[in-house]
Amino acid sequence: MTRHDERGSAIPFTVACVALLLLVGSALGVVAAMVRAHRAAQSAADLAALAAASAVATGDDPCAAGADVAAANDALVTSCALAGREVTVQVVVEGPHWLGQSADLTAEARAGPA
Repeated sequence: MTRHDERGSAIPFTVACVALLLLVGSALGVVAAMVRAHRAAQSAADLAALAAASAVATGDDPCAAGADVAAANDALVTSCALAGREVTVQVVVEGPHWLGQSADLTAEARAGPA
């Protein structure tokens, strides 16, 4: 046996390693985008709930105030409930649409006097 029989044997291994790295990188990219979208949804829900609670204190429409703040943060209010002076807001944010992902992310927040 000569060394010439082993020529090119590293190419399939290299191709497999590169493919694996691309797959892992893509998966990590999707996970990072999902985490970022969830954080954006939670931030929008928190801000919308605070704006709605502030509107209750001033006598304005709390759900409209929450919807305005959510829209300014690229979110859509899907639920707004007033219980006394406490407001619960649920928002939805468009999630990443990579590699077949199509789920939008929701978050809920509650605000009112202490």
